[in-house]
Amino acid sequence: MASEQQILTDHEAIRNWAAARMGVPAVVDSSAASGVQPLLMIVFDQIAYQDQDRAERPQNAGGRELVEWDEWFDLFDQAQLALVVPPERPGVRDSTHQLVRRDEA
Repeated sequence: MASEQQILTDHEAIRNWAAARMGVPAVVDSSAASGVQPLLMIVFDQIAYQDQDRAERPQNAGGRELVEWDEWFDLFDQAQLALVVPPERPGVRDSTHQLVRRDEA
């Protein structure tokens, strides 16, 4: 139900939500063609560090790349996205999330 979800667009609120779940910003280059908007992600736990162990990939190879929050938020704002998350519940750190266009949130 949509009323049970929080819609976040504030950078600090998103950063705090991710930090509480040990999440880090990442992008996936989803196209072999250059100039195509990358896919934004927030990755969690061990998955966030697996990327660091891989050999260098050529640009546009479709791999996940960890990025700084400033770069992630630039893309987030350019694409007019919002982060949809479940409501906070005591004792629960649910990392379920979805990135949607703000006009669809």
